[in-house]
This record gives sequence, C-alpha cells and structure tokens, in this order.
Amino acid sequence: IVSAFGAEADILLRETTAKRVWTINGKPFTTGLLRGNRVVIVLSGVSMINAALTTQELLDHFRIERLVMSGIAGGINPAHHVGDVTVPDRWVMPMEVYWNADAKIPAPCGSEDANVSCLGLKLAAGANGKPLPAFNGLFMRENYVLSTATAPKGEFRFDYPVDAAMLEVARGLKPKLERCGPRDAKQCVGETPKLIVGGRGVSGTAFLANAQYRSYLFEQLQADTVDMETAALAHVARTSGVPYIAFRSLSDLAGATEFNADVGALFSSGLAESNEAAVTLAFLEAWKKRSTR
Repeated sequence: IVSAFGAEADILLRETTAKRVWTINGKPFTTGLLRGNRVVIVLSGVSMINAALTTQELLDHFRIERLVMSGIAGGINPAHHVGDVTVPDRWVMPMEVYWNADAKIPAPCGSEDANVSCLGLKLAAGANGKPLPAFNGLFMRENYVLSTATAPKGEFRFDYPVDAAMLEVARGLKPKLERCGPRDAKQCVGETPKLIVGGRGVSGTAFLANAQYRSYLFEQLQADTVDMETAALAHVARTSGVPYIAFRSLSDLAGATEFNADVGALFSSGLAESNEAAVTLAFLEAWKKRSTR
C-alpha cells in the first residue's frame, strides 16, 4: 500500500497489527496484518519520480502480489463533489508530451504529420486515429513500456488499466462515507460523499491549479481525478506484471479559484483521510473474503 504523505497513511498504519518496520534507503516500510491481509505500507513522497522509485523498492525488497495506491486527489469532473472517493478503472500521464510551438500537428521526421517515431516517440490518438488536440502546443503522447511480457520489442501505452479482479471487488463495496470529520463534527461538506468506481484518472509532475487545463483534461480525456503519483506506480506495475488499483478522495475541483468552504472542512476535520481510508479498509476486508472463498 503506497501513500504520498503522512495523513494519507496514518489511519491505515494505526489499524495494522503485528507491525515491523524495515528501513531501506532511509525510508521506513511497515509490514504487518491489515484486515487479515499481509501488507507493506510505505510513504512515497509527493510526485511521480518518488512514486515510481518507491514502487520499485517495494517490488525489489518484498514479495509483492498486488499494489494499492491510497490517498487524496484533485477533482477534474465538475459533477463530482469534495469528499467523494474515486476508483478509476485506468490511469494516464497527460503531461508526457511533445511540446510544439503551436497547435499544428508535429511532423519532425520528414514524413507525414504525426510521425514522431524517429525520436522514439508516439503521439496519443483519439478514436479517429488522429492525435489528440494540443493544449498550448502540448501534444499528449504514449509511454514506452518494456517488460518480460512485451520484450524485446516493448509497447507504447496511453492508458494503464487497473486490475479487473480488484476493480470488481471495488464495485461491490458499500462503505459508509461521512459528511462531517472525526476531529470536528461541526466541520461538514455540503454533499454526502459517494464512492465512484470507474472512469479515468490522470497523474503528472505539476500540481494542477489551472482551470483551463483542468477543462482540457475533462473535454479530451473525460478524466475524473488528478494526482501526482498513481500513473507512475501503474507504469512500474505494468513493467513487472503486478496488478494494481488506486483509491483517491477528492479534495477540490482542481484549479477552482472561488472560495469553497467544503475544502476547508475536508482537511481541517480529518474527513479527507478518514473517508479514503474507510474505502481502502473496506476493500481489504472484501478482498480477504474473496481470496478465502
């Protein structure tokens, strides 16, 4: 189980029994039992490089069968609300780009438009087979993934699907999500939070506080949530053939400038981490029951 920073994992660590801490490269990895599952819990630190590095450390030093990302994220889909917990069925890295001077489709290889293969790259395409529209000259591209399953050629990927079996279990969850936080019962969000399973999550190295770019991601990718770690974990999971899933509690609508009392209530009351942890714990309970049937 990987979380970016302290508050996201504190509840999970408190619920873990038979704990033992292992320090690798200065980083504590906590093993133990959580809802009947043998787990390793670790904080990656914020952003993509930290998430990828920590995921690889997990795979190198422990017998990992499945990966879970658990934490807080920003909202992309305006239909969702602060406090909702999302479980996307796939993740993308939209900031892996070809940065052109304008919105004209790149053709750097001396042949037809959109051919960037001479650079070892491949532009992301829509259902029509044409490159997805750019944002300020930023054309999204696919990532090259080399694994045992795809060697020696490798593959280009845009989406990283989560594990189908884990997603099926997530679809059956009915956790109780609270409106008011455990630290201050007077601090409440306006809408009762919901569990939203399915859709697309996106990750990148930038902290997204740009409403125009958020709208672009929603229009072009129909994205629901944005964070700075999950797709990096997904890439490492793909290269190693390890199934994964991610649970993300929505903290706000990314890039929104208007004051939103729900955001303050979410963080100051402890609701952000408590609802997200409730879903992760419910999943672990359901997964244990499934695996022992």
